Amino acid sequence: MLMNTEVAEVHSRRMSNSWPGGTTASEQAIKLLQQLENDLRNLSIELKKKYPNPRESCEEGIVKLRNAMSNPQTPVTYVVNQIIFPVQEACKTKDPRIVRLGVGVIQRLVTQQVVDLKCAAHITDTLWGLMEAGVEEVKVLQTVTLLLTTNSVVHGDTLARNLVLCFRLHFAKDSTTINTAGATVRQLISLVFERVVAEDNEFKPVANQQANIEELKVLSSSPPKGLRPCAADAYLMFQDLVQLVNADQPYWLIGMTEMTRTFGLELLESVLFQYSSVFFDHHEFSFLLKERVCALVIKLFSPNIKYRNSVPASVQQASSLDKPYFPISMRLLRVVSILIQKYHCLLVTECEIFLSLIVKFLDPDKPCWQRSLALEVLHKLCIQPVLLESFCECYDLKAHATKIFRDIVNSLGAFVQSLFVHPQLNPAPKTALEQSPALLAGMPVGPGVTPQPGFYLRGVWLPLAATFVPGQAKSSYLEMLDRIEPPSIPEGYGISVAYAALLDTIRSISLAINGPSKVENSDEDKQPGTEEVTKNKAVHAQLVNSSWCGLLAALSPLLEASTDEIIMENVLQSMQTFSSLCGQLEINTARDAFITAICKASLPPHYALSMLNIITPSLNRSHGHDGHDSMQYNLNAFGENDFRQQVVAVGTPLPSVSWPAGAQQGPVMLTSKNLQCMRALLSLAHCHGSILGSSWYLILTTLQHLVWILGLKPSTGGSLKAGRSTTDSNAVITTAVMADLPVLSAMLSRLFESSQYLDEVALHHLVDALCKLSREAMELAYSNREPSLFAVAKLLETGLVNLPRVEVLWRPLTNHLLEVCHHPHIRMREWGVEAVTYLVKAALQHKYKPPLKDNKKLQTLLLSPLAELSAVPHTHSDVRQKQLECVLQILHSSGEILSHGWPLVLGIIGAVNDQQGEVLIRLAFQCLQLVITDFLPVMPWRCLPLCVDTAVKFGFQMQELNISLTAVGLMWNISDYFYQNQDKLSNSLNGEEAIFPDFPGTPNMPPFDKLWMCLYARLGDLCVDTRPSVRKSAGQTLFSTLSAHGVLLRQPTLHAVLWQVLFPLLDKVRSLSSSASSEKVDPGGNILIHHTRNTAQKQWAETQVMTLSNVVRVFNSKRQLLQSAGDFSDAWSLLLGFVEYSSLNKNNEVSLSGLKCLQEMLYQGKGLDDTAAEDPPTQWGPLWAAAWTTWLRIGEESTVPPSENEEEVYVPTQAFLAALVQTLPALLPHAGLESRQQGQLARLLKVLHQAVAVPSQEYPPFQMLANDSALSPLQDAVISTLVTLQNEALIDKEHMENMLPEIFEQLLAFVKFSCVAPQYGNLQLKSNCQMGHIHGANFQPEWGAVNYVPFGEKCLSMAVKLFLKTAEEETIIKNQILQKILESLRVPLSMKYSCPSQTTWKAAITKLLGVLHVGLPIARRRSEHHKSMWPVLADTLDLFLFPKGAPPPSRGLEEIETDEAVDCQVIEQLRDEVLPHAHSIPKEFILKVVVLLNKGSIHSATHTSSTDYDCERKLREEFAKICFETLLQFSLLDNNDLGTKEEGVAGRLAVTALLLRFQDVLKQYVEEERSSGQCPLPRYRLAEVSFVLKAVATLVMSLKKAPPGKVDKSAWEHLIGLYPYLVNCTSASSSPSVLLSLREALLQFTDLIQPPSMH
Repeated sequence: MLMNTEVAEVHSRRMSNSWPGGTTASEQAIKLLQQLENDLRNLSIELKKKYPNPRESCEEGIVKLRNAMSNPQTPVTYVVNQIIFPVQEACKTKDPRIVRLGVGVIQRLVTQQVVDLKCAAHITDTLWGLMEAGVEEVKVLQTVTLLLTTNSVVHGDTLARNLVLCFRLHFAKDSTTINTAGATVRQLISLVFERVVAEDNEFKPVANQQANIEELKVLSSSPPKGLRPCAADAYLMFQDLVQLVNADQPYWLIGMTEMTRTFGLELLESVLFQYSSVFFDHHEFSFLLKERVCALVIKLFSPNIKYRNSVPASVQQASSLDKPYFPISMRLLRVVSILIQKYHCLLVTECEIFLSLIVKFLDPDKPCWQRSLALEVLHKLCIQPVLLESFCECYDLKAHATKIFRDIVNSLGAFVQSLFVHPQLNPAPKTALEQSPALLAGMPVGPGVTPQPGFYLRGVWLPLAATFVPGQAKSSYLEMLDRIEPPSIPEGYGISVAYAALLDTIRSISLAINGPSKVENSDEDKQPGTEEVTKNKAVHAQLVNSSWCGLLAALSPLLEASTDEIIMENVLQSMQTFSSLCGQLEINTARDAFITAICKASLPPHYALSMLNIITPSLNRSHGHDGHDSMQYNLNAFGENDFRQQVVAVGTPLPSVSWPAGAQQGPVMLTSKNLQCMRALLSLAHCHGSILGSSWYLILTTLQHLVWILGLKPSTGGSLKAGRSTTDSNAVITTAVMADLPVLSAMLSRLFESSQYLDEVALHHLVDALCKLSREAMELAYSNREPSLFAVAKLLETGLVNLPRVEVLWRPLTNHLLEVCHHPHIRMREWGVEAVTYLVKAALQHKYKPPLKDNKKLQTLLLSPLAELSAVPHTHSDVRQKQLECVLQILHSSGEILSHGWPLVLGIIGAVNDQQGEVLIRLAFQCLQLVITDFLPVMPWRCLPLCVDTAVKFGFQMQELNISLTAVGLMWNISDYFYQNQDKLSNSLNGEEAIFPDFPGTPNMPPFDKLWMCLYARLGDLCVDTRPSVRKSAGQTLFSTLSAHGVLLRQPTLHAVLWQVLFPLLDKVRSLSSSASSEKVDPGGNILIHHTRNTAQKQWAETQVMTLSNVVRVFNSKRQLLQSAGDFSDAWSLLLGFVEYSSLNKNNEVSLSGLKCLQEMLYQGKGLDDTAAEDPPTQWGPLWAAAWTTWLRIGEESTVPPSENEEEVYVPTQAFLAALVQTLPALLPHAGLESRQQGQLARLLKVLHQAVAVPSQEYPPFQMLANDSALSPLQDAVISTLVTLQNEALIDKEHMENMLPEIFEQLLAFVKFSCVAPQYGNLQLKSNCQMGHIHGANFQPEWGAVNYVPFGEKCLSMAVKLFLKTAEEETIIKNQILQKILESLRVPLSMKYSCPSQTTWKAAITKLLGVLHVGLPIARRRSEHHKSMWPVLADTLDLFLFPKGAPPPSRGLEEIETDEAVDCQVIEQLRDEVLPHAHSIPKEFILKVVVLLNKGSIHSATHTSSTDYDCERKLREEFAKICFETLLQFSLLDNNDLGTKEEGVAGRLAVTALLLRFQDVLKQYVEEERSSGQCPLPRYRLAEVSFVLKAVATLVMSLKKAPPGKVDKSAWEHLIGLYPYLVNCTSASSSPSVLLSLREALLQFTDLIQPPSMH
């Protein structure tokens, strides 16, 4: 009641405010009263004739008005109430004119707002009467409208009567009235609720005021107590409207006689739509809405739900009332739509029911109009993001609630599917098909027919009948309020609305998730809290989860069936949007499903089914939890061979590992729709790449297949270009597509370029997907099928655009590319290495902050993949070639910035090996050359050892010799760099030694010296390469470097070089040389090798020579530094050991070099003595002793004759032996030869002896010199050595005693060599003339005797000279040197003419005579030491005077005479120096001398040959004569002094021997003369016989002169016995000379003829 009082006060204030003061005192009031007076006067005029009573009332009213004007204090309302009665009376006349005037007065009162509630009631009664009378109905409606709209005075029952009045007029018979009344009713209904709104604005609703539910449940004409007047009026009015629609009696609108449901529903809809705030602000209204309106709607829905279009009418038992009635159904859906849109939060359960009912309206068995209405309603709902959010929050998120939003979307999907899956329920008119029998690109065409957008699938053609602006729902059939019968639904309208609704659903979901909120909460304006954010996230996720299956089920057939590019674009755009939402919310299944659908639409039908079923099998099984088969439809939707789209390209299918080898062999066709979907797919990936996650794999797989079919091939940088092979006969691409290919390629490139904007996680997803694709291609390529290079190319493209964050993706990306580089398929490999190298080059040229030059970690990261390419098997040379080409390009373009990357670069260059071929080695070496020539100054010092190692590797490679040699040259360049930058390097190397290897024994080596050690050590390794030219070059470089730059090395480093480089090098060379092959080397081609280098052994020999000589040279040059080390003596000894080994090598070149090295050491070593004054003498003694011992070992071992078992005979050369002996002068002073106990002299002389005995192998023979009398170098050196020894021996008595005997023995041994060449082992020596006759291909080694004649003669001369000088020395006498001389001379003297040189025996006999001249007196004096000498002398003389060999035929008469004179000299020396001293000479010797004389006395004794070609030769008559004379002198004439019997016997024996010799000659002469016949005997024979005859005569004469007793009886007997032979000669001889001599001999026998003695 209090509330009503307040409202009444408000209304009175409003009335008083209309008229100032509320009285007639105002000018405005006077003016109004005047107008009213005038109106009443006019009314009175009309009434004066027919209606007197009303006229009187009017006149009374005029009076009252005048009185009121005269009384200013009269209230206006009072005056109005006084004059209303005349007007009422006038209207009761029902006279149209009068009624019009009366109504006009009423309208003036209303418009002037002078009507109060009481007056309003009177007016209402008047209007009611007019309504019932049917008079001026339109005026009545206007007046009611004015009465209610001018102000809010009218309320309560008065208001109700006005409303009923209008309702009743709405059902009048006049159409104008009906329409006007309808409009008025709608206006007044709205007015009532507007008053409530105004009232609520003025009086705020009481918060939390709860209504009395029990009170509300009882329907009555009284409003609830809590409502204010306006709200009470509205409540009662709305209550009665529901009652009327429900066909029940009203409680407040009394007097209603008629009401239609359609009109009632329209009014309810209007109120619900416009005044939702009233229902939210007042619980009473909410109760009405919930309990009355919803119940009414559900009741009225019943016929629509029960009716089935597919069930025959005869079967349905429904009455006509239960049959769906279009006007009711349509208005119901409008109301329901408003209820859902406006009041869903109040009517949660009810809206659940309503929505479920609407969904059922879409069942295929419902009438088309019903389905269309439901679609329009759903479309209205779907465009509201907040509404959809609310659905999910209120229903789908609830555990036990119906998934309303899911059902809505699924129903749309089912509806779309039903149009194609069940065409019999919606048969297309035959005329449509008849008019468009042809289909082009899926659209019906024909003559005069314009292609229409629409959908065509499975034989069903549905045109796009309506278009909608996105986000706006344009209802067609919901707006047909004037239709009573169901409208005819055009073909395609349903799918058009469904299509729009689906797109708007996705749009609304997107706005709900990403867009601004459409609902403004009045209660809170603050930012949402954490709980609300979590709640929103759950709602958003539910939006997607509830809708994706249905959306996909609907959009997939729409996408397939679409015949219009715009439709396609819209559908694809929506699918892209939804996919991005799924990805944004991490609903991966839904995201993948939508992407899969786009992918399938991008590919040919069967192709897509095969391909995507392979890659998404789990996806197709993941939808069962929702109970939908939408995706199953999507898989089967492509089952038909429906190629009605325009084919724009035909290509070959991309093979797959999961497909059999023969599957998909035929061509596949792409349509324009496929390409449009491809663009959409590209757009999706481009715009939403950050949320794709694992879906990248789906997208990229599809793109890969499309690219393959279109023939796009990867090109530089990873972009794709048209490159279809012309050999592919099935490939067809239209001109339009050909023009579009660059665009598609650019879109593909932009897609991967956009990856630079992805976050790191998304980028890794992209890279992983590409890697997975690439692995599949690799697996395919293993079966030798052509793989796709799409993934590799795009990995490259992705890497290039993401270089600013290279650390994020570099390792995963390059690791996979490295796997590709190992693939056996060449195309895969090519592109793998192309990608790696391109990426590395681009990455190095990219600008980084901080700069790459200062970023060690980044440089290492970028270059590591390039370095890891070195692990690719050597069979894949193409990979290594690309790698090296890349390195070369990097060096040219980025070499200056590779401050920390040099180890990797050098590692790549050095990873090339011999297995990878000459081309790669040449390319890698080109890189190395560039590094060393251009980049050493910018290279960090830490890399210098590695640079050295790399250069050495190229020295060791075996493919290209020139590279190895050039690599050695590069080592020289490096050493020059070290030398020229010594200060810089020394400073930078301090404190950093970890990069260097350890050099044991030198702990404190400076880092700079370590750098040199690395260089020297690696060069030392190259010095033992298997190729001689490399060894030679490396050795030259090593020792040249040591020579040129060795001054930089300190003593410890030099010591390390010696012990750790040079000595190990010598050892390796020695080892490898000893194991080298002796087989001939075949150089191949036309190359010729000198015979001195045609085996590996000989080639190693050169290395030995060079190495040892250079080491010795370094050792000598650095000796002063090395001497300061404590182990100099060890180094000296070790080096001597190497020298000894080389000297004993069987290769002549090596051995000779070893000796030269020894000489160099020794002669350089003479400087050792220079410091002797400063240092203790003992310091150098061991060094010389070691050198002497080394020489002795060399000499002894090198001159040992080969044994019989040796397969390969080694004979040292004369040059070697000469060098060996020539080394002695430096050593002899330190050899200690004077000490006999050490035996050093004996060992030395033995070496000399064996050296001289070595034969020569040279050709021409060594002895064939220009001058035969010249000594060979060896002999000359030996002679020099012997002279030195002589001089040493003659120093004093001790030296003589210790040395002279051995020297004499050696000299005498050499003397024998002049006659008999010494035997060297078992070698078969050849003479000079035999040497060299068998040279050729089958040449075998041959040895010839050296010309020992000059040497022997020289030694003989020295020996004799020495003897003559020392003959009186005791040691000479005791050691029987004279006898040894004689024994030596016996050899040439015995050989005489058989000597190699005739000068030998001549010199020998000359020296013999000289020796005997000095020696014989000594021998006579010291006979005790010369007893054995005499037989030797006798034998020697015998052998000389009577040689076994005849003089050579070439000797002339003068030479023979000279020879005879020499023989005579010997006899004379015997005669003068021996025979006179016979008493002091052993008798045996004297007897031998007699025998000699005896033999010599007969010249034929030396000529026993019977040949006659020497008949002219002069006989040794003088020699025989002197012998005979001497013999006779010794035996007969001059033997008076012979005091012994034995001496006489000797004389007698000599006579007897002569006689016997004469007898033999004469006897032989007689026999030859007789046998010769008429032929004369040779002259020499005749001369011999003549000489014998003369000798006989002389002998007889001598015997006769001899004293009696001196001649033995037997001698006489032998003499007489000659007589018969002499007689025989008389008959045999015919020569005058013989006869003359015979006569003289016979005459001498005269004295011997005596008579026989008488006994």
